[in-house]
Amino acid sequence: MVQIEWTERSLEDLNKIHDYIDHDSKSYATLFIKNRYNTVQKLKQFPNMGRIVPEVNIPSVREIIFQNYRLVYRNLDEIVEIITVFHGGRLLRL
Repeated sequence: MVQIEWTERSLEDLNKIHDYIDHDSKSYATLFIKNRYNTVQKLKQFPNMGRIVPEVNIPSVREIIFQNYRLVYRNLDEIVEIITVFHGGRLLRL
């Protein structure tokens, strides 16, 4: 089973998304974060479950799409590094 590591950037991304959703619904903002956490936990057993990010086309750089958001991560064999989380309507910046 691999270890999950969040970059500082990815944690900041999640905080910004939470704050944005929180303006409309505190409960939905909390649920959103909880669901993302649960999704990321699945990566411990299935680190290649996401698709290869088409913009970079590198097999170790993958993403999980949920609702309107993209969670981009890097599979480094023993470690899955969460790189960024962002709205799908925005451009990917690595």
